[in-house]
Amino acid sequence: MSPRRALVTGISGQDGSYLAELLVAEGYDVSGVVRDPVDRELPNLAAVRDRLSLLPGDLHEPGTLADALSAVRPHELYHLAAPTFVPTSWDDPRAVLDAIAGATADLLGAARALDPEMRMFVATSAEIFGDAGEAPQDERSPMRPRSPYGVAKLAAHGLVGALRERFGTFAVSGITYNHESPRRPQHFLPRKVTRGAAAIALGLEDELVLGDLGAVRDWSHAADVMQGAWLSLQAATPHDFVFASGTGRTVGDLVDVAFAAAGISPEGRIRVDPSFVRPAEPTPQIGDASRARRELDWTPKITFEAMIGEMVATDLAELRAAGDG
Repeated sequence: MSPRRALVTGISGQDGSYLAELLVAEGYDVSGVVRDPVDRELPNLAAVRDRLSLLPGDLHEPGTLADALSAVRPHELYHLAAPTFVPTSWDDPRAVLDAIAGATADLLGAARALDPEMRMFVATSAEIFGDAGEAPQDERSPMRPRSPYGVAKLAAHGLVGALRERFGTFAVSGITYNHESPRRPQHFLPRKVTRGAAAIALGLEDELVLGDLGAVRDWSHAADVMQGAWLSLQAATPHDFVFASGTGRTVGDLVDVAFAAAGISPEGRIRVDPSFVRPAEPTPQIGDASRARRELDWTPKITFEAMIGEMVATDLAELRAAGDG
């Protein structure tokens, strides 16, 4: 039998690269959509680059996504591509809505027209809950997003459910909470912290400047979350699933673990800049992944401490290499 075919949008990013590695290991014929030229170096995909087919595509040019679908005719579609930095969504809300809600609508419509039996996973976000009024949140919690990014992700989430109800489409909304890895870009808070801890440990910096140390997040490893995405399309019936650790940790907790992994104390090395402090969130973002654990037998394998340790080790190695160069 020929292998199952999978198409992954955003395959060169953090999530897409971990998913690509999982799918290759499971014997899939894997194709990915990338915005950059397909011959560009893509370090996240180094382990599996020679076993992938890459196609050009852009969220703002829906025809390119439909072309990729037609070329691959996948059995499974994983739509991961989207703007990911929540604060910048205020800069151009229209563009964010187009790139997330509009592109999701175009892609799912094209997929259903091409093959009604195609299984589809759409990565949404805990940002859809916003001021939910309850914590932890599960798939039935109130959804009151507080940013253009959250509004756009809620539109995509709603579309998945509408297609499933109207046409019986095998479509899943994966409601992902914060998930990290050494492949996370450095402008995201956890990588900023692990990079800062590594730089201070190596004597390259004296302090790390942060915002609210009491802000709470629910952090998991991206590889675990992507395993959940794959499991959701192997299920007998489609549902929406929260993927989260279920444990709220503060930024201060993150700092303590990162500095311990770097072998130093954060004492006297952290400075809080009020300009970095975002408005307090009325509802802590903590997820209840009971449905995923129960129905998918999803069991995260990487602890928070192991994840942060892996990130610090990567940052130490990169900074040492840069110094040697």
